[in-house]
Amino acid sequence: MIDHLKPVVVGPDELGAALAAQSVEEVTVDWRPPGAPGALKRLYEDADRYEAVQQANEDVMRRIVSARARWTAVRAAQTEIPGLERGVLLHAGPPLDWASASGPMRGALIGALLYEEWAETAEQAEHLLASGQIELHPCHEHGAVGPMAGVVSPSMPVVVVENERYGNRAFSTLNEGLGKVLRYGANDPEVLGRLRWLQDVAGPALGQAVERGEGIDLTGIIAQALQMGDELHNRNKAATALLTRQMAGALSLVCDDSRDERSKIFHYLAETDVFFLNLAMAACKAALDPAAGFTGSTVVTAMARNGTEFGIRTAGTGDRWFTAAAPGVEGLYFPGFGPHDANPDLGDSAITETAGLGGFALAAAPAIVQFVGGSVSRGREITEEMYQITLAEHPVFQLPALDFRGSPVGIDCIAVARTGIAPVLDTGIAHKRAGIGQIGAGIVRVPIEPFVDALESLVV
Repeated sequence: MIDHLKPVVVGPDELGAALAAQSVEEVTVDWRPPGAPGALKRLYEDADRYEAVQQANEDVMRRIVSARARWTAVRAAQTEIPGLERGVLLHAGPPLDWASASGPMRGALIGALLYEEWAETAEQAEHLLASGQIELHPCHEHGAVGPMAGVVSPSMPVVVVENERYGNRAFSTLNEGLGKVLRYGANDPEVLGRLRWLQDVAGPALGQAVERGEGIDLTGIIAQALQMGDELHNRNKAATALLTRQMAGALSLVCDDSRDERSKIFHYLAETDVFFLNLAMAACKAALDPAAGFTGSTVVTAMARNGTEFGIRTAGTGDRWFTAAAPGVEGLYFPGFGPHDANPDLGDSAITETAGLGGFALAAAPAIVQFVGGSVSRGREITEEMYQITLAEHPVFQLPALDFRGSPVGIDCIAVARTGIAPVLDTGIAHKRAGIGQIGAGIVRVPIEPFVDALESLVV
């Protein structure tokens, strides 16, 4: 029997390499020392405190999984988003100033000033931003979310999404489509013209179509799309198709006076597979915001990146951000590009993973895993790993490849610190220079430090 025993390697890779050099067959265990050992010890040794944390987390999870998101309107951002007024711009991720903004973020902020006509040239816009005359606020602090740079300015049309269960609302811009777009930092006349078409034509028409009925049930569409191969972050083809089918009749009626206008809007929806992403993000934001303010809860309510930093917020720490440097993305690059061209990870779209979608639901999306540099089996493995750091299986968001098991939802800082497993996102890769756009896609494991810091803050 002794001949069949194998050493178990727990620790640095060098240990396994040393055994391999001696032709010794070993078993490697993926183990990491826990983060915040002091906080975990205090928590586990205080039964009353531990019970209070568990109760708060149960209350939070009931809110998150019972949310029901409905798209109710398209309105000008300044009429719906509190605090968004002249001289204020919203952006993705945790708080940011001009000096630390990345290339695509700077390009998008400059483009927003040109779009609003607060500046006549890019140079004037840059001066206003560098001088501090323009206030920069995170989208998350105003009930909003935005993909990539995530910039929202007062005149932009935004979707209004209501959580029917709790009455709160969330907002996101309309998706610009692919190619040269503001969210990747492009800001030339073509980009600004597209934004104004969304403001003057597409936005009002879509809003009228939505308001002709009782709004559109986004939670229902998300649940269906998961059965059809979407994970609602990188892949939204099924969800966009379902939405377009549901809106087609009303949209034809509101565009009845202009055949050309109707054609352009339907063409826009047909060619923009990622149109639903912004709606999915707003639906997830609407589901998570009512979870804020539960004393002691260790559940994560937001994950976001601004291209410079990655940050999280938790139910027990309210509006406070815990941050670390934004990670790079491992993935596949479009021809002609490589890691040296890439900007660190960017965008509010990690709100999908925070709500149990995106990378947490990769098992549902076999068509996307190859695009982001993975495999079907790896997609299932990632989803199964995420169950180890979450508190629930979503009762509505079910994954066919896992026998319709609910997607993992409710990231718990305790579980992250205890296991050493950091959340995984699937994401696009932006070029570090403004305006070049998406240069690839991949999978990123976010920094673990913010989760550990949040736990230590909660368990003092």
